[in-house]
Amino acid sequence: MTDTPERLRRWRLAMGGNDDADLSETDNRIDRALTALYASTGEPGRRKGGLGASAPRVARWLGDIREFFPSPVVQVIQRDAFERLNLKAMLLEPEFLETLEADVHLVADLITLRGAMPEKSRATARMVVAQVVGELMKRLAHKTTETIRGAINRNQRTRRPRHADIDWPRTIRANLQHWQEDYQTVIPEVLVGHARKSKAKADLDHVIMCVDQSGSMASSVVYASIFSAVMASLPVLDTKLVCFDTTIIDLSDQLADPVEVLFGVQLGGGTDINAALAYCEGLIGQPAKTHLVLVSDLYEGGNAQQMLARAAALVSSGVNLIALLALSDDGRPAYDQAHAQALAALGCPVFACTPDQFPDLMATALSRQDTAAWASRQGINLIRPA
Repeated sequence: MTDTPERLRRWRLAMGGNDDADLSETDNRIDRALTALYASTGEPGRRKGGLGASAPRVARWLGDIREFFPSPVVQVIQRDAFERLNLKAMLLEPEFLETLEADVHLVADLITLRGAMPEKSRATARMVVAQVVGELMKRLAHKTTETIRGAINRNQRTRRPRHADIDWPRTIRANLQHWQEDYQTVIPEVLVGHARKSKAKADLDHVIMCVDQSGSMASSVVYASIFSAVMASLPVLDTKLVCFDTTIIDLSDQLADPVEVLFGVQLGGGTDINAALAYCEGLIGQPAKTHLVLVSDLYEGGNAQQMLARAAALVSSGVNLIALLALSDDGRPAYDQAHAQALAALGCPVFACTPDQFPDLMATALSRQDTAAWASRQGINLIRPA
């Protein structure tokens, strides 16, 4: 079959080359933007890639890719540029930061580099992080709040609920006889909702997010911090956030400000899961009411035997221990298979989870349902005992 002009154009842009005359001015700009990053420098006749060390030039290049490609593609190209051309040093310049397409991975880079940033750049970085946090909160907070609150109060019903506590599916079913043809809607004469029940601290469910902040877990740290902040805002839960590498940082008292939480995280370093579990063990007053979510790839740099023994003791005491190998959209994570299988043998559900799945995961855990069975129904690959 003869190649169409459009197919030839796409192949030309994908493969690169020197025949600029075959391209329109717009295509030439696209070609130059891709060549700057992806062109091979070792083949004769090919233009050499590179964006140089000039922040204005990089900013113009970023402007071009933002013009020609959708946001998800821009984020991929940005990440490639940071890796291939070592642009992370450019993140120290506020003018450069302002041109970037903000996403979870950029937030992780900014957190990693914040110690090297001058004050002016740090203020810009905080604005970028706040933008991403705001977008994530808008996307995830409502579902998380409603799902978790519904799970905890599922058996408590009232016919005089507050607006935020209305159970809309049940209310609609209870009022189907009041369908108004003229308005194409149901007029609810009876409201069904979740009853609010004031709980003493001793009666609350306790959630401890224990999050591995080693470099490989960067995007998981961002999402875990956001979810911890959302859960901490719910009066029906007592939520703590503990981040660790070879040291431990308890960020529980900062959860009212997720941006501040992220700037308190120290990405990078080694991993001591045993020490982190020991710290969390000290926070537990009521094991049967405690849900400990360990977010880690399980590559233990500390005492692995003690780590597994400590996990076994937590499970035996009644703690609901859940091991998340990742909390991100990054696909199948690398993880320590032996440790994952050993935790699974203790009866812990061990799997990776996306941010969109996390609210339902916590609702399942808080309503005392089988978390592993829930994961199987979602098509999530559970780690099995050896």
